[in-house]
Amino acid sequence: MLTAFFARRARHLLIALVLVSLSLVAPAFAADTVNVYSARKEALIKPLLDRFSAETGVTVNLVTGKGDALLTRLQAEGRNSPADVLITTDAGRLYRAQEAGVLQAVESDTLLREVPAHLRSPQNQWFGLSVRARAIVYATDRVNASELSTYEDLADPRWKGRICIRSSSNIYNQSLVAGMLATQGVASTDAWLAAFVPNFARPPQGGDRDQVLAVAAGQCDIAVVNSYYLGAMITSGEPTQQAAAEQVAIFWPNQDGRGTHVNISGAGVVGSSKNRAQAIALIEFLARDDSQQWYAEANNEYPVRPDIAPSALLQSWGEFKADQVDASELGRVNSAALMAMDRARWK
Repeated sequence: MLTAFFARRARHLLIALVLVSLSLVAPAFAADTVNVYSARKEALIKPLLDRFSAETGVTVNLVTGKGDALLTRLQAEGRNSPADVLITTDAGRLYRAQEAGVLQAVESDTLLREVPAHLRSPQNQWFGLSVRARAIVYATDRVNASELSTYEDLADPRWKGRICIRSSSNIYNQSLVAGMLATQGVASTDAWLAAFVPNFARPPQGGDRDQVLAVAAGQCDIAVVNSYYLGAMITSGEPTQQAAAEQVAIFWPNQDGRGTHVNISGAGVVGSSKNRAQAIALIEFLARDDSQQWYAEANNEYPVRPDIAPSALLQSWGEFKADQVDASELGRVNSAALMAMDRARWK
């Protein structure tokens, strides 16, 4: 009983710390207001929110934080949450929010028309706003593009000790494996993982930028990263990151088959929203032509809408065929992906 008591106290303390770390003062309930919880950094979303306010007269209150922490906060706040919109990254997190019951279905002809069906919730609880691709970057002085082909080929023994990638706790890698499970099945994915993990050049560590830096430093020859991180390094203005980015090139895997794995950032209306109409209007605004162009360019991601051209930098990397697996599948099989990664001892 004492163990259960202390476990409850620890859980309550954790929730309290999350709430304090995200914001000392919660957004207020008010008419002509929409309260946004965003896992995107303020600089990458606030200019668009300001444009929305200027056009509509609706005040936007913004709280930023880590995706998982924001979900914990929404669950803790329950019906009393002031949040109207959740913006977060990765379909896995959007699916978790839906399964946690913190989002609500919305009917919007605009969103159903503008957001491709495979990049939104089948229950209309969340909608993709930008697309990110998980690509291969390689050292141009040690690897020829002709040597690269598919994710599956990275399990070949010739890549032993030559691959950098972040840990299995990273949602981007979980979704990559989930996408493979959804398209290739358990047996094929297990076999791939069993041969892929031994090819790591070092124990997984750091973020995607760290993998690019490691390739540039000669610690590995190739890395699997979200392409927008390379874009962010190129445009960072930081000499070390720019120098590293200049030593690598990007490769789009699986072009003769299912296509390169893609994921999304997206948004949904919070179930307890007191400003539902404004919340829907904001998400529709974020799917608009000019918003899509700015949102994708500022984040070095691809517009969710196929009729909107990507930035000049992204166009310089060439067009690629994207995997068409339903984004909701990436969330649905997330736990199976984690178990598969554990079986392969991907740390």
